[in-house]
Amino acid sequence: MKNLRSVLVALTVLLMATAVQAQQIKAKANVPFDFVAGDRYYPAGEYSLRSLHGIDSVIQIANTQEDGATNVFSNSCSAAQPSPQTKLVFRRIGDSYFLSQIWVAGSPYGREFPKSRAELRLAQNHEKPELVIVDANISQ
Repeated sequence: MKNLRSVLVALTVLLMATAVQAQQIKAKANVPFDFVAGDRYYPAGEYSLRSLHGIDSVIQIANTQEDGATNVFSNSCSAAQPSPQTKLVFRRIGDSYFLSQIWVAGSPYGREFPKSRAELRLAQNHEKPELVIVDANISQ
């Protein structure tokens, strides 16, 4: 009985820690350049980014000027301090931009996107990527 109680307490603590790290992403940003997220190309424009309800690892990306949206998988990431602003972080390699991270103001947790095949290919032929930050707004 004691072992079962210990296991239940450990599971509860683990689930609570996971719930604390879960971060609903809801942001809008005007991206002034074409970019890649996942393995999909997106033209410059205003975008709405939000995590799917109950599935924080999937980010839905939608151009606000067009119909339709795509889902891109992401991983959790964290920083020592909460982000002072809502922002999108891109890696620029040559003339190409790749969505790297999303941060929401006031949270030390964000979402990070795996490198696409195109980014990995370009990275072999260029120097270290440059980080480019695009300010975003929290959307409702």
